[in-house]
Amino acid sequence: MSKRMLQVAMVLVLVLGLTCPAMAVFGNKFVKELEKETDAVKLLRDVQRGGYSLVTTGELKQWIDSGKQMVIVDSMPFADSYKKEHVPGALQFLFPIPDMTEWDSKETDGKTQEDFIRMLGSDKEKIIVIYCGFVKCTRSHNGAAWAVKSGYKNVYRYSGGVFAWKGAKYPVEKVE
Repeated sequence: MSKRMLQVAMVLVLVLGLTCPAMAVFGNKFVKELEKETDAVKLLRDVQRGGYSLVTTGELKQWIDSGKQMVIVDSMPFADSYKKEHVPGALQFLFPIPDMTEWDSKETDGKTQEDFIRMLGSDKEKIIVIYCGFVKCTRSHNGAAWAVKSGYKNVYRYSGGVFAWKGAKYPVEKVE
């Protein structure tokens, strides 16, 4: 009888040993899907609120490669990010992470809305692409929303940012 009990106990240990990791993996899959949903809905709501469009990594690379006329803006800090690596041809203009409902020069390295408009140029029909580090980073939302508020008509947020750019193994530039 004890041999039988030992066999049952070993089977139970084996089943639990295989089931618990599987549950952890599948349970984590569902949690990750919930997180993706939350992020996707937040991105959509930011886009709707900001009045701009989205561009993917592949689309932006095609635009650059085809010579499409546009202004690309990196909205991250100069020394900590832009200087080290940025999408080729991008200009730098810092925007804050929290929603910037009013222009606050303290949040934009002392630069004004007029400085931003001057950088984007006078052609309000030109394509404007604004990005930051990654999808959850909202600096690009602030930059794109302010481009729209400033009267630009073809504003895109590149939500994948420099992380997605590097993930696609596309070249980056840096400031020497």
